[in-house]
Amino acid sequence: MTPYMLDPIDMSPWAGREDPEPDSPRWHQVVEPLTVDSPVGVALLGFACDAGVARNQGRIGAATGPRAIRKALANLAWHRRAPAHDAGDVVCHGHGGDDGMETAQRRLAECLAALLAAGHLPIVLGGGHEVAFGSWSGLARHLEAVGDEAPSIGIVNLDAHFDLRDPSRLCSSGTPFAQIAGECEAHGWPFRYACLGVSRAANTRALFKRAADLEVLVREDHEITATSLEAIGDELDAFIAGCDHLYLTIDLDVLPASEAPGVSAPAAHGVPLALLERLVERVRDSGKLRLADVAELNPSFDIDGRSARAAARLIHHLTLT
Repeated sequence: MTPYMLDPIDMSPWAGREDPEPDSPRWHQVVEPLTVDSPVGVALLGFACDAGVARNQGRIGAATGPRAIRKALANLAWHRRAPAHDAGDVVCHGHGGDDGMETAQRRLAECLAALLAAGHLPIVLGGGHEVAFGSWSGLARHLEAVGDEAPSIGIVNLDAHFDLRDPSRLCSSGTPFAQIAGECEAHGWPFRYACLGVSRAANTRALFKRAADLEVLVREDHEITATSLEAIGDELDAFIAGCDHLYLTIDLDVLPASEAPGVSAPAAHGVPLALLERLVERVRDSGKLRLADVAELNPSFDIDGRSARAAARLIHHLTLT
């Protein structure tokens, strides 16, 4: 077993309709289990963990998110030119008083570093937003291994929450970007963070101040409208121009609850999917994207698969290359 192949890879979610017309493939007909000989492409890696959500006193259930996303993605039409692979799941196993979160994050980082070294574009299927610390750590580990001593990693987070809570007492799904900021400071690396879709009602004054102190690019949910989208996109482009590498992380609670009811913390306002897709395009087309993840899908609270379908649509849109 290689560092990124997690046996067994369960391919059962990849099922769906098959059309009689020629040239009509769907994802389930194209995705293959990852092997050491797999050609370079998108690598889907599950993070079956919601220990961070539990620590953050949220609605648990996101550990079952990866399978639900695969099932929603399976039946979508295939328009990619490059291949896609299923790399299996990193599963969080708790034992005794240890919920296993940190072990799962380290394992995720190891797998991602190996996938990146092999030339793949990893997309992590969460799982709680504690996935972000593991994802960023995997990219940082890879860049260190290839000799990038002070990488400028731009984090683009589409999220209703900053997730900048103080990690000194307890790390959780609410602390990953504060943890990353601490790691950047310890290594002498720049901390470049854009958080788009923030809800003022869901973030305290202290968190807004911490974001300001860290010079985070912030746009609130109510600011992202059809009329303002071009200007905000230009701001995002300027942010991207100052980065060497991009890590995109999408917390599904950035969507309105009507579009994504099955999340750990549903949004009363949110940013519609149609607008988010335009921001995702800016990241996708930048040429700097190295890694992405989708977090906080909670199938236990989903309605008619809306949230899983939104997650699948975002992944489909992100990979239209």
